[in-house]
Amino acid sequence: MRRALLAPLAAALALAACGQRMVQQKRYDTYEPSDFWADGTSARPIPDGTVAQGDLDYEAALKNPPPVTRELVEQGHHAFEAFCAPCHGFTGEGNGVIVQRGFPAPPSYDIPRLRSAPAQHFVDVISNGYGVMYSYADRVSPHDRWAIVAYIRALQLSHHATVAEAPEAKDLLK
Repeated sequence: MRRALLAPLAAALALAACGQRMVQQKRYDTYEPSDFWADGTSARPIPDGTVAQGDLDYEAALKNPPPVTRELVEQGHHAFEAFCAPCHGFTGEGNGVIVQRGFPAPPSYDIPRLRSAPAQHFVDVISNGYGVMYSYADRVSPHDRWAIVAYIRALQLSHHATVAEAPEAKDLLK
């Protein structure tokens, strides 16, 4: 009988000892002021010269284009159709399905300003957005951005291509 009473009593004492101290620990919320540090903030500033792991490689990939190959242009074609064609259209004229539903039309890739724009301009627009276009930095890898730019250049060339520039094309429709 005595043992039967001691077991629940020991369990009750053990549970009573578990206060809210573990749940309600002292901490600072984001941007909460603090008296601990001289500058009055709870968050510490990042030391000068700190580079996030992988940032240098990421930045280098955005600044250094890969060599243009057939595979790169084909990869750009697939990425363009997935990410760009809804607004820019499949030919880059700015008449995608989103525009047909009432959203603002992006400029055609065939206008002189974009035909003469450096390739880095397109990479920057994909990375940062432009006008009403939002950033695709979290959706499109740096390599795919360059692939899309290679495909945009192919679209631009195709709008003004002649049989003299592509002699093998003259026999395709025979």
